[in-house]
Amino acid sequence: MKENEVSCRSRAEHHTLTEAELETIGLRNEAPSTSLSTKIQKIRCSGSTAKSLLFKFFPILKWLPRYPVKDWLLGDIISGFSVGIMHLPQGLAYALLAGLPPVIGLYSAFYPVLLYFFFGTSRHISVGPFAIISVMIGSVTDSLEPSGKYMEAVNGTNVTIVNETLRDAARVELVGALAFLVGIFQIALGLLQFGFVATYLSEPLVRGYTTAASIQVLISQLKYVFGVTVEEYAGPLSIIYTFLEVCSKLPNTNVGTLVTSLVTMVSILLVKLLNDKIGKKLPIPIPIELLTIIISTVISYFAKLNENFGISIVGEIPSGMRPPQAPKVHYFEKVVGNAFAIAMVSYVIAISLGKIFALKHGYKVDSNQELIALGLSNFVGSFFQCYSISCSMSRSLVQESTGGNSQVAALVSCLILLVTILKIGALFEQLPKAILASIIIVNLKGMFKQFRDIRMLWRSNVTDLLIWVVTFIATIVLNLDMGLGVAVAFSLLTVIFRTQMPHYSILGQVPTTEVYRDVAEYQKAEEIPGVKIFRSSATIYFANADLYAEALKKKCGFDVDRLVEKKKKALKKKQKKDKREAKKAKKMASQIKTVCDSGSNNLAFVDIDMEARPQEQGDDTAATAANGSVTDLAPQNQSQPQPSGKPTLHSLGLKKPPLHSLILDLTPVNFVDTVCIKTFKNIFKDFQEIEVDVFLVGCHASVITQLERGNFFSQTITKQHLFPSVHDAVTYVTRNRGESLPQTVTNNNATKM
Repeated sequence: MKENEVSCRSRAEHHTLTEAELETIGLRNEAPSTSLSTKIQKIRCSGSTAKSLLFKFFPILKWLPRYPVKDWLLGDIISGFSVGIMHLPQGLAYALLAGLPPVIGLYSAFYPVLLYFFFGTSRHISVGPFAIISVMIGSVTDSLEPSGKYMEAVNGTNVTIVNETLRDAARVELVGALAFLVGIFQIALGLLQFGFVATYLSEPLVRGYTTAASIQVLISQLKYVFGVTVEEYAGPLSIIYTFLEVCSKLPNTNVGTLVTSLVTMVSILLVKLLNDKIGKKLPIPIPIELLTIIISTVISYFAKLNENFGISIVGEIPSGMRPPQAPKVHYFEKVVGNAFAIAMVSYVIAISLGKIFALKHGYKVDSNQELIALGLSNFVGSFFQCYSISCSMSRSLVQESTGGNSQVAALVSCLILLVTILKIGALFEQLPKAILASIIIVNLKGMFKQFRDIRMLWRSNVTDLLIWVVTFIATIVLNLDMGLGVAVAFSLLTVIFRTQMPHYSILGQVPTTEVYRDVAEYQKAEEIPGVKIFRSSATIYFANADLYAEALKKKCGFDVDRLVEKKKKALKKKQKKDKREAKKAKKMASQIKTVCDSGSNNLAFVDIDMEARPQEQGDDTAATAANGSVTDLAPQNQSQPQPSGKPTLHSLGLKKPPLHSLILDLTPVNFVDTVCIKTFKNIFKDFQEIEVDVFLVGCHASVITQLERGNFFSQTITKQHLFPSVHDAVTYVTRNRGESLPQTVTNNNATKM
């Protein structure tokens, strides 16, 4: 009892403000114009603007002059050397994964990295060839330039072999065109400030996608591990067909190749585990991948593994740089969809890892500039026979953990690769392909750990788990390009479904406070007598506006539509009754006039007739003078009686609803559309029809502006119906119970101060 008295006293002492009063006191500004001409007028060219744009597009001009040589140079050199010796085996291996000659992987680890040094904003990520992007490119090369397209018969026999020279040349042209389009997409999105598109690829989606891609990488490398030849499949279920064919050909396994692969994988895995334990005590991690390549190449050369044991080797690796070559335009229409998918995935991986390092080391990464940097790396690289690149997780971790502080480390790694391309590359021609496949498979260990997400998401968020699982299955079944499209569509659908199934609640006041909470969740929260406070946990728009109105009427505790319908029927009944009475009055007036015209002999009859009919018509009945003459017998405009006021539920014989005020809490609403505005208008109309006042509270300024532009306010719905908070509205309705709201005509221009 005391708590109720305190809460009532606090509401009485609280000074309430409607939105109209708040705009007058706070001097609300006019909503800014959104016209194109206004935006163009704001563009001004000045020296400071040009300087900021120059630093924005060329970040190196900002950080290189301030580069602390004494503090950072040694760490960058050590880090760059470590990353450079990782680039060499990974470049060769990932080119194999993409279905390209190994030297293309070295080119892709040089030109794009050099360009990122000038345009990138992350200090720690290592761009270049990446397994997931390589397998996406491999699916394109296998489908558009399959080996079966280049089968040639051996002279004098029925045996056919693949002309690898022609096939590889065509594939290099194909991936050049693909990288060109990837670069164009990324540059365009960056210039248009579309860096936020990464947000549409949520973390569960990306992790489910990369996990499925790692499975595809693993299956695609099994043919090199077992030394068998399989057909190249493309399209849906291609990876499943590949796996089944590998399994069917296991009896034909090349034992030498299998032993080489197993020994290599075990050796690399053990040394990597050793690096994890004692890596911090060493100046650089043990370069096991580089050592493996060198040792296996030497063994392959002297033991003649290809000739004696049939172990497939890399083959010719040309030395030197190739001249630039324009991309082949005729490939564009075939790869445009794949190009957009690769552009998005490569950007999301790079920006995600870049933001992790930026947060750890206390600097910012510009998402739009990262798009431009990656785009320029792919665009320029496409002229030098490079394929699309992204950020490698393993190399980035090594670059950061070995003391790298800036992209100077990337420049050092480029120097190592340049020497390799010019002089050393040809020495690796005897390298077994099984070694490269083993390196790829071992580097997938981190990807396979993402299967732990299933248990974690099961406990934390089932919707995110569904996104992860659907993405994984769609990518495995439909391949990488279509799988990504299905994953994005499903992810967006979950957002729509969640807005269509929000939590609706009735709020009550927590005693002795101005706080209002869901009465179903808080035992002490009490509803205000005669007031319903309704809240939805989601914004209201075309997809859920009808559901919002239905939930509101259901939560009110009585059938709103039935009461409105009853009132309409009662009004129709009253109107029919009024019409009948009007006809009777008109007929009687006509009779009286006729009697008057016939003479005064019938006046007594008229008096008797008038006395027989009580005065049911009020002001519309005729009046008889004292001397018996009739005065003002036929009033003007007798077509329909005019009621003195609007009929009420009580006058119509209907029971009033159990509430007199409805408060809609719009705090979670961040925008409204035309359907939402129409829904609000209908809510006001229905509840005002049954004598319930409706108020909106917690509207953001942007929402009020949208309501104004949507012609929401009228003579019956004014800004006197809007309050800044729930407590303001509750205080108003409890203080003014029984009083009507001020009926002021709202002028949008007048209310904006």
